[in-house]
Amino acid sequence: MDLTHFSADAYLYDVPTPGARPGSADFELVCSPTEALEDDTVYSCTTNESHLATALLTEIQPGDLVHVTGLLTRPDPRSQPRLTITDLQLLCTAPARQLRDLVFDRYGDYCVIFDADTDTVPVFTKDGRWVGLADNPDTIATLIDTDQRVNGGDA
Repeated sequence: MDLTHFSADAYLYDVPTPGARPGSADFELVCSPTEALEDDTVYSCTTNESHLATALLTEIQPGDLVHVTGLLTRPDPRSQPRLTITDLQLLCTAPARQLRDLVFDRYGDYCVIFDADTDTVPVFTKDGRWVGLADNPDTIATLIDTDQRVNGGDA
């Protein structure tokens, strides 16, 4: 196994997930030695430091610029390298996503979320119970009617 000390500024690529062990987290970082997209490298990362895992799972968001230090491991030459992070510092937060692409609406006791990027519409009750995914806005009423027949009356 090949071990290399690693330190770099990188962007958090996706939402971190809890790791296999308590107090750990798995995540991906995008690092580039240049500004060109073709030079970007995505690293699979993990941390077993509970304070870092907590920060990743509760505070740090995709797109945030971080400085990481750790060990780069490659079990064998054919496998992807993996970073085990021992230190992480938030350098700059990502801009907040504009919510104009999402619209929240109510249909009586039912809530729906319209997303400009997709035709499907998630439908919930006002209490948060999942009803289903309407194929498009025109099928919301049918989904609600079916839910009312199956579950009896209004949500």
